[in-house]
Amino acid sequence: MGIVEEAHNLKVLGSGDRVIVLAHGFGTDQSVWKHLVPHLLEDFRVVLYDNMGAGTTNPDYFDFNRYATLEGYAYDLLAILEELQVDSCILVCHSVSAMIGAIASISRPDLFSKIVMISASPRYLNDVDYYGGFEQEDLDQLFDAMGANYKAWCSGFAPLAVGGDMESIAVQEFSRTLFNMRPDIALSVAQTIFQSDMRQILNLVTVPCHILQSIKDLAVPVVVSEYLHQNLGGESIVEVMTSDGHLPQLSSPEIVIPVLLRHIRHDIKS
Repeated sequence: MGIVEEAHNLKVLGSGDRVIVLAHGFGTDQSVWKHLVPHLLEDFRVVLYDNMGAGTTNPDYFDFNRYATLEGYAYDLLAILEELQVDSCILVCHSVSAMIGAIASISRPDLFSKIVMISASPRYLNDVDYYGGFEQEDLDQLFDAMGANYKAWCSGFAPLAVGGDMESIAVQEFSRTLFNMRPDIALSVAQTIFQSDMRQILNLVTVPCHILQSIKDLAVPVVVSEYLHQNLGGESIVEVMTSDGHLPQLSSPEIVIPVLLRHIRHDIKS
């Protein structure tokens, strides 16, 4: 097993001709795709991996400088595709991985036939003429809470992010993967994500993008999906789903999986 495979817990499942890559967001790992994967195995080779810093990865491999920007993660994604000798794939990416995928696609558009984005945001902070959902004060409080008592912060943040029932299996699942992260790494990753601003690169993304968004999401207001649609450089389409929360593929699979499959299987009509 190569270093890339080992570091990212790389798995390739299924037997189809086409390749689909599933990329998770902050506080989760590849298990967040458990409701989607069974529907893909007949038609696709399914590539699953963990972003560096996830609780399932070796914390010794986490380079705080490399992952101080999203480019570090984009280089990892490109290295994974190179390791597997993938020359074209559909990328399905959640939360921060949508912008990671966008960055990767700018340098290698040939590798991506389309990007399906769930709960994506190019910037979380409000700005002049831009509503990202957070003020700097909100983020400072979030970072302070993470630093003060990470376990307590996880317990409070998980139900807010997932939405819906406090006792749900999805909340328990997100709490588990969040708490698996080493606290100092989790804080560093959160700061990198929440302070990022990818608006200036959106027009450089030429790969077709399918933007899927929950009607209610603590981290990403619905207007952000329309902002992406208006500013991406290539073709794009938006679908706002009736799901609640930032991890709808985990918390509302009965709503989200059929939508995901439709966008995976069908291209944007010109």
